[in-house]
Amino acid sequence: MSTGFTYSPDYLEHDTGATHPERPQRLRSVMSHLEDSARLSQLERLETAPCVEQHLHAVHTEAYVRQVRDACARAPAHLDPDTPVSARSYEIACLASGALLASCDAVIAGRVDNAFCASRPPGHHAEHDRAMGFCLFNHIAVAARYLQHRHGIDRVMIIDWDVHHGNGTQHSFYDDGSVFYFSTHQHPFYPGTGVASERGRGAGDGATLNVPMSAGAGDDAYIAAFEDKLVPAARDFAPGFILISAGFDAHEADPLASMSVTDAGFRRLTRIVADLADVHCGGRLVSLLEGGYNVDALAHSVATHLDVLRGVD
Repeated sequence: MSTGFTYSPDYLEHDTGATHPERPQRLRSVMSHLEDSARLSQLERLETAPCVEQHLHAVHTEAYVRQVRDACARAPAHLDPDTPVSARSYEIACLASGALLASCDAVIAGRVDNAFCASRPPGHHAEHDRAMGFCLFNHIAVAARYLQHRHGIDRVMIIDWDVHHGNGTQHSFYDDGSVFYFSTHQHPFYPGTGVASERGRGAGDGATLNVPMSAGAGDDAYIAAFEDKLVPAARDFAPGFILISAGFDAHEADPLASMSVTDAGFRRLTRIVADLADVHCGGRLVSLLEGGYNVDALAHSVATHLDVLRGVD
């Protein structure tokens, strides 16, 4: 398998402060481990550029995009109590979205089989008109619209296994049956959304599938949710492309949550999703880093995830 990989040292310049959980050391640890374990040389590095505002406007209001840009211009500032920005944060968030779009382009063109974006800041909490939970722009939602508008992919599936529910992603497509959103997440927990009864509305009724998990849930519970709920949902939806919001903060060592998923568990979840992509959409799959706040656990989880994407699991 040929797996594309995006990373830029510019991501480290999104300065959240030395004690913030979503800090540059997360990516430093990932990159160091990938290099030390000789995995980095096995990946196809993809060239990226910042996303243009036109693509952001498919998800976010023009006023909100301008608000983020202006806040960074007067940085340091906060977009919400959890979401600080520095002088280059707007540019770097655009680069994170752009990396995901470039990865989708590479998969569609057949230059790689699949791809992973090692980027920050994360995105799945960002709503159409406000920042939340460390997130400025909703990269995965932007990519789903880009796949539809630029590449004519009618049906996109987003799989979100971050420990926190992706409220922004869900709300972006809640009325739209052309994007299927599946989420496993600790509940009750931040941000408070994601109960099982949230299934979509109008044309989107049934295209949202939330599987709230009790604190302490581990590999067996997550694997059962994927096998028993995601697999039949994917069969019925028949996606043309799969995107993963790959947060690794459900890991048993993560300090911000109370779940018990192991590296082996993330390996199995990745395998299930990769198999779904093979069955339904010719293997077309792109994964984006979301959460994960124990830097050592994050690095090993990402490496395990990439091993499966590369077909060496």
